[in-house]
Amino acid sequence: MSSGSVELRGLTKRFEDSVAVDGIDVSIEPGEFFSLLGPSGCGKTTTLRMIAGFERPTAGRIVLDGVDVAEVPPHDRHVHTVFQSYALFPHLDVFGNVAFGLRRRRVAKDEIKRRVEQAINLVELRGLERRRPRQLSGGQQQRVALARALVLRPAVLLLDEPLGALDAKIRKQLRLELKALQEEVGITFVFVTHDQEEALSMSDRIAVMNTGRIEQIGTPADVYEQPATLFVADFLGVSNLMDAHAEWAGSVRIGDFILRAGCGDLAARGLVKVVARPERLGLLAHGTPTENCLPGMVERTVYVGANLQVIVRLPTGGTIQASIANTGDATGYAQGTPVAVHIPADALRVLAPARVAPAPEAGAEPAAAAAPAVAAQP
Repeated sequence: MSSGSVELRGLTKRFEDSVAVDGIDVSIEPGEFFSLLGPSGCGKTTTLRMIAGFERPTAGRIVLDGVDVAEVPPHDRHVHTVFQSYALFPHLDVFGNVAFGLRRRRVAKDEIKRRVEQAINLVELRGLERRRPRQLSGGQQQRVALARALVLRPAVLLLDEPLGALDAKIRKQLRLELKALQEEVGITFVFVTHDQEEALSMSDRIAVMNTGRIEQIGTPADVYEQPATLFVADFLGVSNLMDAHAEWAGSVRIGDFILRAGCGDLAARGLVKVVARPERLGLLAHGTPTENCLPGMVERTVYVGANLQVIVRLPTGGTIQASIANTGDATGYAQGTPVAVHIPADALRVLAPARVAPAPEAGAEPAAAAAPAVAAQP
């Protein structure tokens, strides 16, 4: 089996009365940049810590390169972890920090020098070898932590929100560098984050987690454009979630208006949710004779630089948000302006509501919580 494959089978972690990770199944390919994405408390960091060996699973298997390591101590697993805090040794310079693990393994001095210099060059820190951590910027410290991990040549590198302590500008810069570095070294990266932009911009695939379970696994485009559940649709990016009534295949009623939906659970009938991303919507002059439009009135326009976020109040009483390219003239979207919101059929996705479990019979033991229903893919 190729080096760097990870398989989680029925992985579960319970803490007293709570379930942090609830029987998840994941397969990560060698050399893949795989992200665990979700809100605080969803179980993503606990999952990472179990892969690293810092937490012992309550049940399930952790298979690294074909070997179940669920009971193997951390130092005997061919993985390394980079934490948000970096945990650099303040009394050691950059070279000493990067070389620390190799010295603990009693690697020959010439080999240490060669491998440390190679790692330092890889993360573009040449010339800073003799600086102490306090003399480095946050981004430079993060690179030292990466070099210290990479110099050990792990099969899998685990990253627990390593960019979380940096300011926004440095984070954006390091996202590109981190992805380029991963492609260059070819090591499997398992990346934990709650930052959607980080996950979408760097990952080959993303697992979206919620309350200890995986809601959806897919490429960034899959999970963003084709959310499988209400949670994924609402959590990722900005979503226009609306109540609707599925009339027949591909047609939904929103208030008094019939629109055509081109994707999602088109077989659903009755009450459903529909979702459309703001960047897929168009704003037309009120009364424009175009299909798949909802009338409305501009309630607020927010200037965000490259785009205008236009909030439109619909006849149903709800609001919908459109993201419009900034052309330098926002006068057409003044508060109170009547407009027609055009939603292309291929941008309107039907999400059937989660199934409700039947009430238990009197005297019966309560059943375990049902997993959220997953909407069918087109």
